[in-house]
Amino acid sequence: MRRYIWELPGWPKLDVSLEDVLPEIELVREKQGAFRELLAFAGRHERDQALVEAAAATVVQTAAIEGETLDWDAVRSSVARHLGVDRGGVPQDDKTEGVVAMTLDATRNYERPLTDSRMFEWHAELFPRMLLEPRRDIVVGSWRDSASDPMRVLSGPIGRERIHFEAPPAIAVPHEMDRFIAWFNESRGRENGLIRAAIAHLRFLTVHPFEDGNGRIGRAIADMALSQDERSGDRFYSMSAQIHREKNKYYELLERTQQSTLDATGWVKWFIGCIARAIDASQHIAERTRRAAEFWNAYASTDFNERQRKVLRRMLGDFEGDFNLRKYIAISDAPRATAQRDLSDLVHRGILVSAGVGKATRYRIAATADRSAAS
Repeated sequence: MRRYIWELPGWPKLDVSLEDVLPEIELVREKQGAFRELLAFAGRHERDQALVEAAAATVVQTAAIEGETLDWDAVRSSVARHLGVDRGGVPQDDKTEGVVAMTLDATRNYERPLTDSRMFEWHAELFPRMLLEPRRDIVVGSWRDSASDPMRVLSGPIGRERIHFEAPPAIAVPHEMDRFIAWFNESRGRENGLIRAAIAHLRFLTVHPFEDGNGRIGRAIADMALSQDERSGDRFYSMSAQIHREKNKYYELLERTQQSTLDATGWVKWFIGCIARAIDASQHIAERTRRAAEFWNAYASTDFNERQRKVLRRMLGDFEGDFNLRKYIAISDAPRATAQRDLSDLVHRGILVSAGVGKATRYRIAATADRSAAS
């Protein structure tokens, strides 16, 4: 009969060989430093846009790991509103708002201690409709109860399911979570922050304290630990997005670790390596932010109208695809004739480069080497 790590003598203390994970720790520290240098000269607006993009990626991808699809534009708009950044009015839904609120509370308010009531709030935010229309099949805003026993992670067709993991019985959850919360709050600053984030995620998922939403809350706790480690609520790279890219490995290693010994070195080594790869994957955010800062520095004395400034910021931000007159109108909310004059002016001054004719005309921001300071 298999035994899970929570059944082993000595649980919940997990062993990690610092010598084995030190190369990954040093690599992450190096990448974090380089990332900060890229963003060092960015203006507040450019940093805000980078934060919105990274936070939106975290929200969308943490839902995707669980097989749920959230609308990118709705998530970006919700994140921007929570951060006080204006991105226009995309309609919100309770579910999107709830995931965004949980994610940003974990990272922006990282100084606040972790408590059971705080996690209950996060859980309720993940399932807002359940509070209005309670169903017996899921308890919202509290630990799971005995009706959920045995709490198992399964795959496969009904009747032939494969058991990947079985969590502690519900009666043990309050005690397990009391120990977890005490450790999480007391270990900050005493243990290596990267190792602590990896262990926090593993311990939380092993207890599996909720009937649903454990993965999303577990990743929020890991992000909170990383924010505490960096002493910053500004998350410019997304662990959830990287975990989604490595989802198969994530689940494989999680299952193997939960059915192994109390030596969590392999899990921690992978988790910290995943942080390094998350930073690499988010380099485009830093590069884009740096380019935007260079652009606005180059044109610091240039007179743009508010429509042009709004559109240029969007083009320098997370805009993807061809840019044309129709998109200028949509972003600036300008009449067609006004939008055409704005674009012609930017092309005439060498700020934009155009290609094609008529409706097929496309625009891009001129390369740095092509720019001449405008007055």
